[in-house]
Amino acid sequence: MKFNEDLAIQELTFKAIRSSGSGGQHVNKVSSKVELSFNLVDSLAFTNIQKQRLQNKLKTKLTNDGVLILQCDESRSQHKNKALVIKRFLELIKASLVVPKKRIPTKTTKAAIKKRLKAKRTLSEKKASRKKPDID
Repeated sequence: MKFNEDLAIQELTFKAIRSSGSGGQHVNKVSSKVELSFNLVDSLAFTNIQKQRLQNKLKTKLTNDGVLILQCDESRSQHKNKALVIKRFLELIKASLVVPKKRIPTKTTKAAIKKRLKAKRTLSEKKASRKKPDID
C-alpha cells in the first residue's frame, strides 16, 4: 500500500533531549537525543483503511491517544539522530502497511504419497527379515 511519505514526514514533531548514560563534561549541556512523535489518528497522509491497519500492527508502540513515539540517541550528533529516527519511522510504517499474501493450501501429490508408502513398505520388510523364523 502506498502512502504520502512527504506529508507524513511533515506531520512529525521532534523534541531534542539530553542523552542518558555516562559521558564527559559535554554530555550534561548538549541535547543530542531526538524524540519523534507522530499522531496517527489526526494524520492526513493515510487513508482510513491504512490507519486501521497501522493501529492493529503498532498497537504495542502507540500511546492511548494514538501517538507513535520513537527515540534515537545512537549518535553524538542531533542531526544524525534525527535522520536515523526518520529512517526508522519510515521503515516501521512501510513494514506495517505490507499486506501478507493469502496462503493457498496445497495437496500432497500422488507421486509423493506413493514414494512415502513404498519407503514404509521397504522399511517394514527390512525389519520383518530381522525376526527369528516361526517354527511350528
